[in-house]
Amino acid sequence: HGEMATVPLGFNIDTPRWDQNTFVGRLKHFLNITDPRTVLVPEEELDRAKTLVEGCRAGLVPPGSSQEQLLYAKKLYDSAFHPDSGEKMNLIGRMSFQVPGGMALTGCMLQFYRTVPAVVFWQWMNQSFNAIVNYTNRNAASPISLRQISVAYVTATGTALATAVGLNLYTKRAPPLLARWVPFAAVAAANCVNIPMMRQQEIINGVTVTDGDNNELGCSRRAAVKGIAQVVVSRITMAAPGMIILPIIMERLEKFPFMQRIRVLHGPLQVLLCGGFLLFMVPSACALFPQRCSLALTDLEPELRDSIVAKHGDKVPYVYFNKGL
Repeated sequence: HGEMATVPLGFNIDTPRWDQNTFVGRLKHFLNITDPRTVLVPEEELDRAKTLVEGCRAGLVPPGSSQEQLLYAKKLYDSAFHPDSGEKMNLIGRMSFQVPGGMALTGCMLQFYRTVPAVVFWQWMNQSFNAIVNYTNRNAASPISLRQISVAYVTATGTALATAVGLNLYTKRAPPLLARWVPFAAVAAANCVNIPMMRQQEIINGVTVTDGDNNELGCSRRAAVKGIAQVVVSRITMAAPGMIILPIIMERLEKFPFMQRIRVLHGPLQVLLCGGFLLFMVPSACALFPQRCSLALTDLEPELRDSIVAKHGDKVPYVYFNKGL
């Protein structure tokens, strides 16, 4: 290229384009970075986007780069590279793959809920997908060992299977709709186990908390617990509408004669409908809570609270930390 132009004045590529303190602003942000179309972008275009973003951070861009191009490069960069380490993430673990991957798995869990082998297979597939997503989006600041990952994976899969198979046997005598809700119960239970276990380092060692101006104040385990609890709620919310409403729709539809004639298409139909729910639910669930989580000083561990008060008096009413996804 030789020639490099400087970045337009007052343009910072890392500033979110929408106000992250409002739900709508966060929703727009996540609609942008979870856009499943970015899954289809070729590798070299992703690498070009990374070069452009890093150049922009250094204050240099190719001449004639419009703000549009820079923002699109940032969207691609956010969709494919880890926010802490800047490494390219594997395709399956990216948030932009949550819609296509999640819709296939959720559709199959909802379709094949009647027999135990099918329940076992699809819940296991789903937990394997979850493990990849959670590992890919882990907080690079508190690394997790392979042993911990394996234990988390086995426990979450065990929880999902125990819940699904156990409830399945239990709902044999219950109204048919209840049996269709079993997959959701299994997914919710597994999330409550999988995410805390995948991120146990943060619960054991605490996460770094800062004041409003990003000055580090120490590590808090209570902050980690709050952040992780919010992630669990988000993930369950992400799955809930599809897994709760769709069974009601299918239950009604399957009574029609035309639906009984096209049994073969029920699976693909559920997958497509799941996709419709997830397209909107993935960004909505990510947007439920601010990415920069806060905790009142009074809720911190006493020793950390005392050390902050000793240093800063009452100047720091809240501490902040990144809650992860």
